[in-house]
Amino acid sequence: MMAVWGLNGDLAVAKAWLSARIPDDQTHKHSNTKGTVSFFQANRRTTQTFINLIDNSGTLDIQIAPFGEVVSGMDVVEKLYGGYGEAKPNGNGPEMNPLYEEGNAYLDREFPKLVYIKKAAIL
Repeated sequence: MMAVWGLNGDLAVAKAWLSARIPDDQTHKHSNTKGTVSFFQANRRTTQTFINLIDNSGTLDIQIAPFGEVVSGMDVVEKLYGGYGEAKPNGNGPEMNPLYEEGNAYLDREFPKLVYIKKAAIL
């Protein structure tokens, strides 16, 4: 289980980042344990990231290296709505094509209980 974010609801912004890539780390210095933050895909790192809600080290460490860790506020992360589950077809969550075609309009209409990040800053 993980909490995923990182696609901009503004279609122009999302499409501008669609083909951008961030190089993979060549060394794994930490496992995908609860509270670690990782990029969503190995070999295709873009803007999508996630927080591990459980220990995913057995399934993810081979391909994905965490780059951060929640140091406070994990209780808030655990309260995020998770009722949609994974993206389709494995769960009832959003599909990528409609998301890239409609942006937040699709999410607002089909997934009204999703939580949004309105602003983020690097401290």
